[in-house]
Amino acid sequence: MAISQNQFDRIARELPGFGRDPASIRRRIEAMEAMLEGLFVIPGTNRRVGLDSLVGLIPVVGDLATAAMGAWIVWEARNLGMSKWQITRMAANVGVDTLVGAIPFAGDVFDFLYKSNTKNLRIIRKHLDRHHPSTVTIDG
Repeated sequence: MAISQNQFDRIARELPGFGRDPASIRRRIEAMEAMLEGLFVIPGTNRRVGLDSLVGLIPVVGDLATAAMGAWIVWEARNLGMSKWQITRMAANVGVDTLVGAIPFAGDVFDFLYKSNTKNLRIIRKHLDRHHPSTVTIDG
């Protein structure tokens, strides 16, 4: 049974986090960043590690997969109406992470140290705090 676009939009608006409003977009981006950069902390180091570092260990395929997820964050930022300069900076972060991360061994260390998605989240939060102050969340 197919549903119309209007029905889908109505259902999406009612589900938390699936809307097109800035607050929903912020929650989705924050969730993706947490998954890519901070699934767990390495004991004794206080360093967060996520899918970007783990999947990046798989040559070529892992780097392309995490690049696609990072590009999704950039795409969501574009939907927020961010400036071309901000989008370019974010795309460059993902590009550098992908290119250097593709180098065997050295790229894996780079993925562990360089958190492109965290950098991009910082850019997005700055934009949202300035242009959509109602999306600000207080971390306790």
